[in-house]
Amino acid sequence: MICAPTENRLSIEKSDAGRRGLFCKNPLRARAKVPANLRRKAAPRLPELSEFDVVRHFTRLSRLNFSVDTHFYPLGSCTMKYNPRFNEEAAALEGFAALHPLAHDTCSQGTLELLHDLSARLTELCGLDAITLQPAAGAHSEFTGLLLAKAYFEDKGETRTEIVVPDSAHGTNPATASMMGFTTVNIASEPDGRLNVEELKKHIGPKTAVLMLTVPNTLGIFETNIEAIAKAVHEAGALLYMDGANLNALIGLVKPGDLGIDMMHLNFHKTFSTPHGGGGPGAGAIVCRKHLAPFLPVPTVRKEGGRYVSDFGDKRTIGKVKAFFGNTGVLVKAYAYMLAHSAKEFGDIARYSIINANYVRALLKDLYPSYSKEHCMHECVLTPGEDMTAKGLKTLDVAKGLIDRGFHAPTIYFPLIVHEAIMIEPTETESKETLDEFVAAMKDVHDQGVADPQSLKDAPRTLPVRRLDEVLAARQPNLRW
Repeated sequence: MICAPTENRLSIEKSDAGRRGLFCKNPLRARAKVPANLRRKAAPRLPELSEFDVVRHFTRLSRLNFSVDTHFYPLGSCTMKYNPRFNEEAAALEGFAALHPLAHDTCSQGTLELLHDLSARLTELCGLDAITLQPAAGAHSEFTGLLLAKAYFEDKGETRTEIVVPDSAHGTNPATASMMGFTTVNIASEPDGRLNVEELKKHIGPKTAVLMLTVPNTLGIFETNIEAIAKAVHEAGALLYMDGANLNALIGLVKPGDLGIDMMHLNFHKTFSTPHGGGGPGAGAIVCRKHLAPFLPVPTVRKEGGRYVSDFGDKRTIGKVKAFFGNTGVLVKAYAYMLAHSAKEFGDIARYSIINANYVRALLKDLYPSYSKEHCMHECVLTPGEDMTAKGLKTLDVAKGLIDRGFHAPTIYFPLIVHEAIMIEPTETESKETLDEFVAAMKDVHDQGVADPQSLKDAPRTLPVRRLDEVLAARQPNLRW
């Protein structure tokens, strides 16, 4: 949609003195309640608009937004799956939404039962023993996991200072390790995108606390030697941490605990369909084995007879990482999603994720070569073909061209180990028709670029603003539009 320049004005620029959308009968009475020393010396400079003008202004702005409700989001590593509206209805039930967080356990039995059952279902799904629901997001979960590791080794009287992170891991892994004061040891992937066990053994030893492994990794590839990796890590006395952000590709098919994982985090906004992004509350979880359970944040929920009670553990706990039980409203949404799926249907989530990603990869590989020459898991990593790069076209040009065609761009330039990466994750909730339209758009972008490179370099053409200077826009944002 191309907007006329007059429509792109700020609300303050549309202001007309004396216009109102709301009239107060007694403004002086309201003003009198404010102490004199707190009152403004001059009226604030606010837009003066009719209610109709305000509604039109913000409705027009909302139509300029890309959202998962209006567009396909093929963001790799992000799992922008559909968020069932039923989840919102469940979280809005008065018994959950109106419960005061300081209410006594005797007044909170429904919520405590939900948290207890959700915890049991998640530990069973992961093949592990214990869980905390407190962390507010995936990276917060990683931070919590490394706090557990630190407390675990201190309890054993060991000093371990290194975290090993492959270059195919999520970028938050080394960042979290650094925040915790650990030294990050980076390991390069093999040409097939996997971790070499013999190379790993050269980098682990008495100083190693944790290997942080993303499974499947950010290349969309499963670590087929995971059991050998786990054995090597445990022989070194270290812990194996699984970044569970990509669990969407494994859920219902394999239990990470069966692979030798000691602890892992879950991204509820990725695997369990709670809203992703937008600045709202998130939720993560750390699931772990028995030997790490005493160090989990408190409280957890314990069933005692026919009642549910808050369990504050013992002195070994790391304490709290979030107020109360975490972002409980988000956990209610995840619980509703879990209840809506049978064991087989959880497996179907992974199967359809894998099928959709390989479908896109197979249809585009001739024009956009795939990093891996084998089947991928839930996401594929492509690059512009030589016929495009020979004409000076880059991944950014492909992304801008897709926007002109009504698609949000995939994740670009990540993972960093792939030059000009285009990372696509269709998710299991997108239909074949949507994927076919996306593939057609990708092919059309290719054809436009090869036939007229400059026209693609000028994209997007259909938005209020054209191609931006990416660096300048980040450092000196123009918020007028």
